[in-house]
Amino acid sequence: MMELGKKIKQLRFKAGLTQEQLAEKLGIGPQSVSKWENAVSMPDITALPLLAEIFGISIDELFDLTSEQRLNRIENSLDITDELPQDLFREYEDFLKAQLDDEQNRQRATSLIAYLYWHRMNSCAGKAARYAKDAIRSAPGEKDCQWILNRAEGHAVWDWNIANHTKAIEFWRGIVEENPEVRLPYLYLLDNLLADHRADEAEKYLERASRLPDARPVMVQVYRAHIALARFDEASADRIMEELGEKYPDDFVFLFEAAQYYAGKCDYDKAIALYEHSFAIEPRRPRFQDELMAIADIYEIRGDYRRAAETYDRIIDLLENEWGFTEDTGLQEAQKEKARLLAKA
Repeated sequence: MMELGKKIKQLRFKAGLTQEQLAEKLGIGPQSVSKWENAVSMPDITALPLLAEIFGISIDELFDLTSEQRLNRIENSLDITDELPQDLFREYEDFLKAQLDDEQNRQRATSLIAYLYWHRMNSCAGKAARYAKDAIRSAPGEKDCQWILNRAEGHAVWDWNIANHTKAIEFWRGIVEENPEVRLPYLYLLDNLLADHRADEAEKYLERASRLPDARPVMVQVYRAHIALARFDEASADRIMEELGEKYPDDFVFLFEAAQYYAGKCDYDKAIALYEHSFAIEPRRPRFQDELMAIADIYEIRGDYRRAAETYDRIIDLLENEWGFTEDTGLQEAQKEKARLLAKA
């Protein structure tokens, strides 16, 4: 990587500027520019945006970052910020689109540009939901903004033609047929089929998935239970899960899936116990917060807001002490949720 001072000198020459002219544009003395270019000192971080503007480049280009470093920066930025300024969004968008022509970076750039647009969509969805709720509160009898909440926050919708998952099913079916030896697309296809109670199709694809070399026997049986539920055969579904519990009492994967199964059936005591067991024995470090978030949701459903807030204390502790987060968006959201629940308590 080129040193910053040398990069500034190169860009100044390219722009046809003297040290005095650049200094004037920056509102500083020419001796400061000289010190930068001779590696005596570094520009203050607040000067970087103006330097990039003067030279007509991005801040990343000012530092002469490699493509991989810029991809990493974009991913990290999306991970930790709620909303990108418009100029930064455009900078990322332009860079990622340019990377789509680079065979080495195409897959990651494609994934990140999808993330970039989702990030913008998610930010806008939060605003849309907030104003839609205000509109509904002011005129609760008007059928006006309910559809916006459905789109923005995933609220339930009554109309089957809107609520069904046909488009998702057809997409994942196509991915499965194009990649019949890849396990993950089968699971996404099964999830969407089961959401629509299309049990016969789900059973067919589960049978195919179960024959793959990396099929997980526990998950195959869990899906069999959900297929039974999709057929409204709760007794058979419960029996499958109980047998799995006897066979895999300390299996992390099963415990989490069993917790989800019983939470979905509103058997909350059993779900909490399984989520707690799953979280306690989770082998990954740092651990994910899924179990704790589910437990907090259950306490809130029950109206036990104080215990829900206490569970968010555990989430905050996890993010700070296992993940090492200090100002991350997820940490801020957890703190906001704790405050909201305490206010309700």
